[in-house]
Amino acid sequence: MMASSYNAKEEDGHHSGAPGHGGAGAVKSKKPDNTAFKQQRLPAWQPILTAGTVLPAFFVIGLIFIPIGIGLYVTSNNIKEFEVDYTGVDMASPCYNCAQNFSWNNTRPCSCSVLFTLEQPFESNVFMYYGLSNFYQNHRRYVKSRDDSQLNGDASSLKSPSKECEPYRTSDGLPIAPCGAIANSLFNDTLELYHIDSNGSRTAIPLVKNGIAWWTDKHVKFRNPGGNNNNLTVAFQGTNKPVNWRKPVYELDPSHPDNNGFINEDFIVWMRTAALPTFRKLYRIIQKKSGMTPTLPSGKYALEVTYNYPVLSFEGRKRMILSTISWMGGKNPFLGIAYITVGSVCFFLGVVLLIIHHKYDNRNNSADIPN
Repeated sequence: MMASSYNAKEEDGHHSGAPGHGGAGAVKSKKPDNTAFKQQRLPAWQPILTAGTVLPAFFVIGLIFIPIGIGLYVTSNNIKEFEVDYTGVDMASPCYNCAQNFSWNNTRPCSCSVLFTLEQPFESNVFMYYGLSNFYQNHRRYVKSRDDSQLNGDASSLKSPSKECEPYRTSDGLPIAPCGAIANSLFNDTLELYHIDSNGSRTAIPLVKNGIAWWTDKHVKFRNPGGNNNNLTVAFQGTNKPVNWRKPVYELDPSHPDNNGFINEDFIVWMRTAALPTFRKLYRIIQKKSGMTPTLPSGKYALEVTYNYPVLSFEGRKRMILSTISWMGGKNPFLGIAYITVGSVCFFLGVVLLIIHHKYDNRNNSADIPN
């Protein structure tokens, strides 16, 4: 019988043309409708796994993944990276006194100088990062402690921030701008880099602070209140600075109106929270020099730190990272190792299954099977 002539109601003892027993009050059948979807009669394809299909698949995956992994791993290793820890945990560290004596309540900044040597020159553009360890920006309450409407320049949210910002919503009876725990913990160390010549003289390395934030963040998500009003002092009138800040948001970079207030790129970079407790964020860009001169020649350097950000209270660490990039981004060998591992495992399984298939297939062919 064809499936189209099947009637689920007839199977239940009710003919399509006959009324059910009990009239209008009869109980309706709970069987699903007689459709191909509900009766699971849709056409389906199920692969038949045989040695002729499985073994080539393992070998092809292995032969494709292993070269890709080697290429990714070599590319990652060709990226130059140098890291300097300036937390000041050890007594021999130049920043030890700053780390031990500095707190959020200090009004005077503490300065220290860390000397280091680059063994190899850095070509092309060099990206300067600051890194933090044991800092959980992924904590649920921390991530929620912000007001995106306020950061987008909404006037009502500026005067009445979201309750998610508590306990950093108001200060001294005035709304905090920007509110929330993320903004309150803004990284505010100042890092300067100097090249030390053979005669001992220092040359400042120019650090570019524009272009470190995502374009969408800079031009879409973050806007200053007041529209085209360039007087941010007036725009932020009636608000207070975050508790741990030393200056209000409209004084982050007063000499550059395009990098001040909520659209300050250091602030925008910090507001994009990290997923892991050990992370790095872009601080500055050292642009490539013209000609064949390396961007950072090998030699001695000095990192001048204005120590404003205490981390010992939560057993954190601070570091400065210099890195070049490639077409695949920064230095990260994990992706190459993952490709090589998966490709090697597939190739190994292919060899093992090929040996097993060859051994037992020959045995079955030579066996005398009686009729």
